[in-house]
This record gives sequence, C-alpha cells and structure tokens, in this order.
Amino acid sequence: MSFPTNLFNSHPKEDGDFFWGISKILGFKPKTLSFYKKAFLHRSMNKKDDKGNAMNYERLEFLGDSMLGTIISKHLYNEVPEGDEGYLTKMRSKIVSREHLNELGKDLGLINFVESRIPKSHFGQNIHGNVFEALVGAIYLDRGYNYCDKFIKKRVIEPYVDIELLEGRVISYKSLVIEWCQKQKKTFDFDVYEDTGNDALKHFAVKLSIGGNVVAKARATSKKKAEERASKRAFFALQDKMEN
Repeated sequence: MSFPTNLFNSHPKEDGDFFWGISKILGFKPKTLSFYKKAFLHRSMNKKDDKGNAMNYERLEFLGDSMLGTIISKHLYNEVPEGDEGYLTKMRSKIVSREHLNELGKDLGLINFVESRIPKSHFGQNIHGNVFEALVGAIYLDRGYNYCDKFIKKRVIEPYVDIELLEGRVISYKSLVIEWCQKQKKTFDFDVYEDTGNDALKHFAVKLSIGGNVVAKARATSKKKAEERASKRAFFALQDKMEN
C-alpha cells in the first residue's frame, strides 16, 4: 500500500503511528491531531498549556459525556416513539452506564493510546470508559456534531444497542435459538473464526447452522458478541416458526 508523499509532512514523524491508529478507529482522518492527543493524556503527566492550565483528558471527558448523552437520547426518541420520559431516561442510563462504556473502550483498545506515568496495569476499569468519552469530546471539537453522530452510531448504537435486550424482554437470543433447536430436536452449530480483514480491531465471524443449513452470519469484536448477533438474525428469520 502506498500513501501520498505529502501526507506525513503535515504530521510530525513521532505522531505518525498515533495518527494512523486513531484514524482507523475513527473511520476518518483527524484535522487537528492535538485534540486527540489530549484525549489520551493522563493527569499523571502533569502537563500544562502556555496559560498554565492543566492538560489532560478530563475536560474532554466531560464534553464527550454530554455529546454521547445527547446523541443516544435522540436515537431513543426516534426509535421508541411510545416511550415516555421515564422509560427513555432509563434506557439511556443503561446504554451510557460506566460498565458499558468501559466495555466499549476495551473493545476499541483505547488504553493502548494513553500517555501516563502510571503503568497501565495499575489503572482501574474506568479508564477505558473515561478515554472513550474523551475521544467523543475530541471528535466534537475537531469535526463537529455530525461526525460525532456518525461515530457513535457506528461504534455504539449499531453494535451494542438492542432495545429488547435493554428492556430485559430478551435475555439472550442465543439461548432462545438453542432452546428452540432442542425442543424441535434440530442440530445446531456456531462456526466461529477470526475475520479481522482491514479493521483496526480484531473481529470474529460466525456462521450459525440449524439442521445442517446456514441460517445466519454475523461479525463482531468478540466471539460472544458475534454468536449473539447471528442468533438475533436467526431468531427474526425463523420468528414465525419459533413462536408457533
């Protein structure tokens, strides 16, 4: 693969790996790299700007938290027209919970970009969610609302937000599919294999076969997520049969 000769000239050589690494996660090229560098700058570095203000990811985390909440709220408002204020608030809280944000940050491998004087092995779990929110804040400053919206749809809503699972109406689509196969005395198989392709993150693909026929395929950043996603597709493809 060849790159334009002038591309690296606009970014210092030491920032080259960071630039390309973060571009893969974002799905676009940063305009102002300094916003993203700050999004991974831990307070232990004790850096200050020329006015003496502390430089770390915490202010960006605050901004990203607000942007994330706004975009998730808009999604729920559009997707669940029957939901009242209490319902929408509850669903939003589940999506942007610290546990969920930590999982997102881990899946994206964001801790690998963190600049700190503290060994990464000494960080608590919340570092993953904190830098994810800071990254969202950096996107907003660099590219504005629309890019934030697209990033959150791609990295949060599409792979993770399932209203029925959040409501607790469905605990696991995989469990439903397995239970149905056992009742119907049908064989089933989850054929899982690594399928990273050109993605920055490791991905797994799965082919779900029932009775010897492939009924659904899916791809995700973990085997468990890939199996659940394939099971959901199989559930809806076979819904009429499963409900009878």
